[in-house]
Amino acid sequence: NFQQREGHSNVPATHIENDMKLGQWLNSQRRQKRKGKIDLGIKKRLDDIGVVWDVLSEQWENNFHLLLRFQLREGHSNVPRSHIEEGIKLGEWLKAQRQQKKKEKINKGHERRLEDVGVVWETHLENRDDDCC
Repeated sequence: NFQQREGHSNVPATHIENDMKLGQWLNSQRRQKRKGKIDLGIKKRLDDIGVVWDVLSEQWENNFHLLLRFQLREGHSNVPRSHIEEGIKLGEWLKAQRQQKKKEKINKGHERRLEDVGVVWETHLENRDDDCC
């Protein structure tokens, strides 16, 4: 099955498995859970195989952990815009966080956590395309 083969249960929305639109079905289950209408038996089985219910939150957490790894290795959190960490465009992700902050749309908990690891919100190279930030 998908989870055994891929090592996770985060099925892409467009994924089809054995003629079943598995990705669409899982997204439907996520919607049902958000509405409080999911069948508890289905929820338990999906929990047991490690389904991620809030994909965006999980993605943010994964990127934040990559930032922590970068910060520990480099001694700072000013990720170059073009930097890729474990296949993730970490510099672009941090740029997006800065843009959210500038627009006052950043999650306040995320903002605090980024500040706690030394993220500088406004950089003098903010509008440049090359190395930093």
